Amino acid sequence: MYHLPYNKDRKAFARYLRNHSTLGEVLLWQRLRAGRLRGYTFNRQKPIATYIVDFYCKTLRLVIEVDGGYHEGDQKLLDRERQSVLEDLGLRFLRFSDEEVQKDMDVVLRRIEAFIEGCQFS
Repeated sequence: MYHLPYNKDRKAFARYLRNHSTLGEVLLWQRLRAGRLRGYTFNRQKPIATYIVDFYCKTLRLVIEVDGGYHEGDQKLLDRERQSVLEDLGLRFLRFSDEEVQKDMDVVLRRIEAFIEGCQFS
């Protein structure tokens, strides 16, 4: 069992983000919620350390990020730094663009399922 750092002060902002999600986040959540993807439980807008990740599966130690158009330029550098910090905590990442989720949901789900299958054999 492991314990990830948690900043309770981020809880209200996580709730705000859940209520103001991008279309891609909403669409992907419909496919991940309530164990719909191979029975794995995901949390949405989960505070971890000083960050909030879009989706998190504790069992898989998997973070899924859906990047909107604002994830360009300086934000892209901050995202990489944030990802590196969270990977140092033992988390693994899958990252998709908001457009990719909206237009190619089947491809996105296949990538997530391929990740899950890889975890079962490692």
